[in-house]
Amino acid sequence: MSILRLATARIAAVSSCPQNRILQQHTLSFSALAPVAKEVTVTFVEPDGAEIEATGEEGTNLMELAHENDVDLEGACEGACACSTCHVILEDKIYDELPEPSDEENDMLDLAFGLTDTSRLGCQVELTPDMEGMRIKLPSATRNFYVDGAKPAHH
Repeated sequence: MSILRLATARIAAVSSCPQNRILQQHTLSFSALAPVAKEVTVTFVEPDGAEIEATGEEGTNLMELAHENDVDLEGACEGACACSTCHVILEDKIYDELPEPSDEENDMLDLAFGLTDTSRLGCQVELTPDMEGMRIKLPSATRNFYVDGAKPAHH
C-alpha cells in the first residue's frame, strides 16, 4: 500500500472514532495533492525516414521512451551519461527551451556520430508538455553500437 493511501486510510479510521469529531471535520484529501503526470506524444524519425509515434508520461527521458516503443536507439550505458549511443537531434524550438547540457553530456556528445547544433543525449532530455508533437531525428549511426547488432529490449 502506498504511503499516501496508508495515510488516507489512517486518517479515515481516526476520524470515524466518535471522540475525534473535530478531526472528522478537518480530514484532508491527500489524493487531491498527488500530482498527475501528463501524457506527451512525440514522433521519432529513423534514418530511413520511418516514423514511430510514442506516448509517455511527463518526466520520462527520451531514451526510455524510445526503448518502450521499439525505437532503434541504443543507450549502451543505460542512461548513465557515459556514452553517446542515445544521441538524438531535436527541433530548434525545443532545443532552445531546454536547460543547457551538462559538461558530462557535452563530453559524450563530442563522441557522437553526426553531431548537429541541436544534438542532445536522449537519456538527459525528459518529456515536458511543451514537447507535444515534437519530431526527434535519429542519426544514421552511433559510434559504439553493439557488435552483434542486438537491439535494446524492454525493461
